Amino acid sequence: MRTWVLGLAAAFVLSACGLQSGSAVPLRVGPGSIRPVPELDGVSITVGSKDFTEQNILGYLIEFALSAAGAQVRDLTNIQGSNSVRDAQLHGQIDISYEYTGTGWINYLGNETPVPDEVGQFEAVRDADLAAHGIVWTDMAPMNNTYALVMSADTAKETGVVTLSDYARLIATDPAAAATCVGTEFNVRQDGYPGMARKYGIDVGKVRKQIVQDAVVYQATADAKQCRFGSVAATDGRIPALGLVLLKDDLGFFPKYNAALVMRKSFADAHPQVADIMAPISKKLTNEAITELNRQVDVDGREPAEVARDWMVAEGFVTAR
Repeated sequence: MRTWVLGLAAAFVLSACGLQSGSAVPLRVGPGSIRPVPELDGVSITVGSKDFTEQNILGYLIEFALSAAGAQVRDLTNIQGSNSVRDAQLHGQIDISYEYTGTGWINYLGNETPVPDEVGQFEAVRDADLAAHGIVWTDMAPMNNTYALVMSADTAKETGVVTLSDYARLIATDPAAAATCVGTEFNVRQDGYPGMARKYGIDVGKVRKQIVQDAVVYQATADAKQCRFGSVAATDGRIPALGLVLLKDDLGFFPKYNAALVMRKSFADAHPQVADIMAPISKKLTNEAITELNRQVDVDGREPAEVARDWMVAEGFVTAR
C-alpha cells in the first residue's frame, strides 16, 4: 500500500509540474570528446534534478553528454524537493541524476551520524543504497556542496573569527556581535544549526538568530546590518561575488555533500556506457568549477542550460550547434 501511495504521489508531483513524460533538451549539442556510442543510439533516457541552480546545471550536464553520445534524452530537471526526485527515480520516471552523498546517507537512508571522510561517505551510501533499494551511486565528483557559515570580510577583520570554534566563543562573550541569519531548513535540520550548536558547545539561548529565506541570507550577511553571520551552501556563486568568507569547520561537523551519479541498478546494468561517458565530467566538477557556474546563473542572470552547455563546450566534451 505504501509503495502504491508513493508512486501516486511522485506521479502527481511530476504531472503538476507539467513534466510527466519529460520535455526536449533545451539546447542542441554535437559530439566533442564524447563520441556517438552505438549502444546508446536512440535509447530513451530521462534525466532529473531538483529545483535549484546547481541541480539544474548538473542535470543539464548529463543531458548534453548523453545527447552527444546519441541517446534520446528527455528533460525532467527542476522538480521541487529532494523527496520528489527520489520517489520519481525509485519508480522509474527518472533514469539518472546527480545526488549528494550526505542527502542520500541522512535523508534517504535515515542515518543520523555522517561519515567524516568524503570517500568513506560515498562508499557507505553507495553500498547501503544498493543493498536496500537497488540504487547505484558512481563517479563521485570532488565538489562538496555542504552547509557552512559565512561572514563579510569586514566582520572577519572586526571579530577575528576564522573558525566555527571562534564563532562559538564570540556568542559566549558578545552575543550581539554574532547576530546570525539562518535558512528555514538549516534552522531545524540535525545536520544544520541544532547539530552544529551541540558539536561546538553553543548555548542556543544566547544566539541572536533570525530565520529568513535562504536567498536573503547572502546579501544580508554581506551588508552586516541585519546579521553578521549566515548559513549558506558552500558552492553557491554568491559567496565569492559578494566577498563573503567561509568559516572553517575546525571540528569537522558538517556532513560531506559530494555530488555523484545515481541510477537504478537495472538501468546501470543495461547501459554501462553511461557511467563511462560521465566519469571524466564528474572529475572536473571541483568546488571552484561549480561555484563559478552557479555564479553565472545567480549573479549574472544567465540560463542554467546555457551555462552548462558553454562549460561542456569549453572543456571539449561537446560542440555547440
